[in-house]
Amino acid sequence: MNRRNFIKIISAAAASLASLSMPENVLAGTEMPLGGSEIKDYLHRMKDFDSPHKGDIILSPKKQALLKSSLARLKRVQHTIGFGNFYLIGFDSAIIYAGRYSSIGSFTKQEKNFLDEIFHTKASEYGFMGDKPLSSLTGEIRKKKVIKIRGTGNYLYRGRPEETFRHIKKQLGSTVMLTSGVRGIMKQFLLFLDKAHKNGGNLSLASRSLAPPGYSFHGVGDFDVGQSNLGAANFSIKFTETETCRKLQQLGYLKLRYPQDNMLGVRYEPWHIKVKDAKV
Repeated sequence: MNRRNFIKIISAAAASLASLSMPENVLAGTEMPLGGSEIKDYLHRMKDFDSPHKGDIILSPKKQALLKSSLARLKRVQHTIGFGNFYLIGFDSAIIYAGRYSSIGSFTKQEKNFLDEIFHTKASEYGFMGDKPLSSLTGEIRKKKVIKIRGTGNYLYRGRPEETFRHIKKQLGSTVMLTSGVRGIMKQFLLFLDKAHKNGGNLSLASRSLAPPGYSFHGVGDFDVGQSNLGAANFSIKFTETETCRKLQQLGYLKLRYPQDNMLGVRYEPWHIKVKDAKV
């Protein structure tokens, strides 16, 4: 199957979305348009990242059905093997677990093809311009390479990522917490597909706040931090108003992967700690 036929452009209108076929030059390459009006429109979309916009890439109804069934199966895998284990597994392990447990049920051929297409379609085609640090769909995160951080349910890679977090914790104390650590291919699949599913199969909208599978630097060492007792607001602009964020800036930890007004098609993430030269 030609992957360019796998997604369609839906132009947002006031009351409805009109289906279009994808032209060959849509988002070709990785450079964002540089025209003044296009920059203004781009920044508007990033500011209002959680809303649909004209030109967003939306899955066809047939693909949305596969998204729904694949997502439900991934959630059953996660429930069956546990959240901690699910952070680390790759595509092959997910397939094996699904076939082993009747409570999950085997992935269909169509679902496997759909997941393969999602992974291998260039995310630049729907607006995500970041790098892809994980190129293998079947890649696993080995347990001996990570450490589980007590009280968080999250893992960090041993070495520089763990050391960075320990230094942050030592300097900021109990006010800072690890909100998201290591995320392998299948965990990122679940998060990305869940966001797209909740928004009518809109891949562009999902990618503005969640890296597509393979594109997340959580897979190679980056992690998210927040302020204790702030809850889900740690993943919002409210985090910038906290003492934790201010101290992180003062101490030089906020070398952001996705800074304000970046041209990568990703919202501003001041909670995301970039671990320099992080490697699996």
